[in-house]
Amino acid sequence: MKLVRNEVPLLAPTSQTWENKGVFNPAAFVWKDDIYLMYRAQGDDEVSRLGMVKMRTPTEVAERKPEPVFCADPDSEYERIGVEDPRVTKIGDEYFVIYVAASKYPPLLSTPAHPREADWRVRVSLAKTVDFASWIRYGVIISHIDSKDATLFPEKIDDNFCLLHRVVPQIRIAIAADGRRYKERGAVFGPREGMWDGDKVGVGAPPMKCPFGWVLFYHGVDKNKVYRLGIALLDLDDPSLVIARTAEPVMEPETTWEKEGRVSNVVFTCGAVEDNDKYWVYYGGADTVIGVANIAKDEVWKWAKDELAKSRYHEFDQIGRVATEETEERMR
Repeated sequence: MKLVRNEVPLLAPTSQTWENKGVFNPAAFVWKDDIYLMYRAQGDDEVSRLGMVKMRTPTEVAERKPEPVFCADPDSEYERIGVEDPRVTKIGDEYFVIYVAASKYPPLLSTPAHPREADWRVRVSLAKTVDFASWIRYGVIISHIDSKDATLFPEKIDDNFCLLHRVVPQIRIAIAADGRRYKERGAVFGPREGMWDGDKVGVGAPPMKCPFGWVLFYHGVDKNKVYRLGIALLDLDDPSLVIARTAEPVMEPETTWEKEGRVSNVVFTCGAVEDNDKYWVYYGGADTVIGVANIAKDEVWKWAKDELAKSRYHEFDQIGRVATEETEERMR
């Protein structure tokens, strides 16, 4: 089971100073019956801003906005290096944009234990919109710990907003009745020793509902720091339960523009949409350009159905739980 990529990038940097170094890690969503991408851009100042394009088809750009649609709040100490890696989820009539507020820890302030990210302060943050022109900014919604790679489920579960996010090295879940004050519920899944996702994992696109569970495209990193994509299947009623994960990646860096760039050997998604019986996955290549790949929904659903049917017979040996009795009723 593999994603089929377009062999050339969909979007590349321009001469505009705010996006002349890299465009990457796009959210993907449907607004007014058209596909849109909201992407991370960096320019000469290395500050991250969010740009936006309208698609004519899943693989053809119709319109690219010349200026950013979302920038750092100048009054926020958490956004001094910018806003990163958006995931967009429609709930009701509103679009929830979960993004990473990026800054550096002030001098003399204690830093996280993870040595590779010790200088950076990253916080999951929220803004809402109905038109992508005016914004309600809530800012940081998980304030006590470095966390990123976050997204909301597209519907409430047990009357709660459900948020997936990544605290190195694992994906975690949190819930909130009001959509702003989140309470941790624990780990969902983490790295698998010796595998393609053996160093750390992170959320990719917002989860997409299918008859057999929530389809979650996610990224995994190995000990050589290669970023690949896989799929996890989460239980519909309790998404903290992992039904299955792909044993092999569904995508890995292969083209020159995925292997070579500002950060080499990276394919990294923040968004996917359903169109014409396919999942279209939009992703950053080497933190420099944006690509698109697709896979037939039938292929993913067959895998999901098969994994759901056998889930009662095995358990993961890594972080993550397998739905058992809850899944049996769905298979009848």
